Amino acid sequence: MRGTCSPGFKLVSSGPEQQILPGSFADASAQTMVSYSHILWAGLWHGIAFDAVARASSYVRAEARKTPGQVPMKASHLAKLSVKLQTMRNDVQALATEFEHRISAMPNGMEELLTVGWALKMNNIKVAASEAVHQIVHEALQIIGVGAYKNDSKLSLGRHYRDALSASLMISNDRIFSKTASMLLVYKDD
Repeated sequence: MRGTCSPGFKLVSSGPEQQILPGSFADASAQTMVSYSHILWAGLWHGIAFDAVARASSYVRAEARKTPGQVPMKASHLAKLSVKLQTMRNDVQALATEFEHRISAMPNGMEELLTVGWALKMNNIKVAASEAVHQIVHEALQIIGVGAYKNDSKLSLGRHYRDALSASLMISNDRIFSKTASMLLVYKDD
């Protein structure tokens, strides 16, 4: 994971006119690049969270086998964690479905992707998923305990945790919240 705030530059090039896409970069970015990247990242972070919960589930099942007939103490924590994971999955899937619907409803659907309301949805899915993933991985780590720190363990969550923490840093949630706050000052929800 890395930051994506690259310095601007001037590009001079030449080529056939048919290679030039019509419209502005700002519109193309708003309609496709931002939407695809935020939904893709959210899906990726869901995958990290899903795997962390799967490892926590394995741990709880192994604990249950040690004491047949008794529900392990950490099982209720796992149940609460499954709610967070399902909520994250539902949010990501719903927005991906909505985006796909808007893309297929061209040209009006593409125009809708230029609205403040859509930009807010994109900002919200990015920050929501990037915060959910580190909460979910952290709670999975709490369920497994110190075994999740061992890199050679099937229950290891070290890489998951590092990547989950970078989700809110690589494209700063603070920066996105600042832009969202500015948009909310002028946004009138329809």
